[in-house]
Amino acid sequence: MPPDQVAGSIIRPGDNCWCIAQARRASVLVDGAQYFGRLEQALRGARHSITILGWDFDGRIRLSADQSPEVSPPLGQLLRQLVERNPALEVRILVWSMAVLHAPGAPGPLMFGADWQEHPRIHMKLDTHHPIYAAHHQKIVCIDDQLAFVGGMDLTVRRWDDQRHLAVSPVRLGPEGNHYRPVHDIQMLVDGEAARKLCELAHDRWLAATGAARPACPSVSDADLWPEGLAADFTDVPIAIARTMPEMSDQMGVEEAERLTLDALRAAKHSIYIEAQYLTARSVGRVLCEQLERPDGPQILALITYESRGLIERFVMANNRDRLIRHLVDADHYGRFGAYYPVVPNGDQDEPVHIHSKLLIVDDRFLRIGSSNFNNRSAGLDTECDLAIEATDPAMREGIRRIRNGLLAEHLGTSEAEIAAVADEVGLLHGIERINRGRRGIRPFAAMTDNGPKGELFGTALLDPKRPYRLLRFLRPRQNPRLHGRRLHR
Repeated sequence: MPPDQVAGSIIRPGDNCWCIAQARRASVLVDGAQYFGRLEQALRGARHSITILGWDFDGRIRLSADQSPEVSPPLGQLLRQLVERNPALEVRILVWSMAVLHAPGAPGPLMFGADWQEHPRIHMKLDTHHPIYAAHHQKIVCIDDQLAFVGGMDLTVRRWDDQRHLAVSPVRLGPEGNHYRPVHDIQMLVDGEAARKLCELAHDRWLAATGAARPACPSVSDADLWPEGLAADFTDVPIAIARTMPEMSDQMGVEEAERLTLDALRAAKHSIYIEAQYLTARSVGRVLCEQLERPDGPQILALITYESRGLIERFVMANNRDRLIRHLVDADHYGRFGAYYPVVPNGDQDEPVHIHSKLLIVDDRFLRIGSSNFNNRSAGLDTECDLAIEATDPAMREGIRRIRNGLLAEHLGTSEAEIAAVADEVGLLHGIERINRGRRGIRPFAAMTDNGPKGELFGTALLDPKRPYRLLRFLRPRQNPRLHGRRLHR
């Protein structure tokens, strides 16, 4: 048994994750204001290399939207300033090729360039190395092989918000000055060997997309790029890195992220807490049903996006979310499941907060943050990267509890202490339902009580596929989902 694996552990390197690497420090950054602000600090300290991988990218955004443009210029201008001040610094930005059609950022600069890109040490590339209909969905920023940010947030428009999630915020504006709705998301920051492994992953992706290897960063032993004033949630902590990579002619498929998620869900004893943009994956639904059917299973609380954006999202993701919720309610013989969306007051109305995070917390034992959605395509079609921590001592368990309670306190407009007290008394779901009485809070999906359809929407295999398209796949009889599919490893 490897030294970083113990009997009964959820995380298994080479099976449900690529590797486990030690971080001196790891912090969970909640919402765009915290992530973008800490990222700007780190970017300003970069000495040799900045590598950005994204589903989308827009150089017009400002990382510190609550500061003046003189203090915090648009991101593209900031990167240009940094390379002009430092002749040793190289910036590489790799963006999914189809972002020009599907993502919210401005397509023109991605296709034709922008003034800030006109520098020999700024390299902007569109990544076409993916199957038809697949997306490069990783959101990773690596700095000097010493820091890495991973999670659900792209450096693009409509991502910045603070933890107040005001219905109308004077600083939550797009580049054109337009207001957008409240949005919630999560990123994780790591350093040490964990950051170096993530930088290796990013460099491999750059090589696959461009054919150009990135020179290794010189070792800088006296440099500490950790953002000043940021307390670590975990210290000297093992970090699991789990990937999804679609099968292609020149690469084996990798489905570590889905396997890690399912293994963590199966291991739950007391509580499962999910924050998800989508909840539609058949595999996740099966495991949650199994847990709900157990007399001694965990309480399950899922916070999910209320309003899907775009025609396909509304048709497939929202429909299948509601159908899966009804299916889970049917399996919930012991009253242990709740699917909700968070809201803040907007006059006399509720204003839904857009959930863009991809979070899983199991008991006080397991934390997963990354880019993988709880939908089919994140399991084997899109490129994903997740980070996970499995607690092995009381300090790590307390760190996971504190993060969970802090997130729920944000959504309910209350204190971590109140969340902790009710969760300890009656369990996570029942405790939250007891104190969910304010204008800022969570609301149940209608699918929790209506009698709508439960089966997967016709056409899901085409619009939310689990693996790359094959010509005859849609002509074959539907296989038993419990038996279907192979997992390949790099």
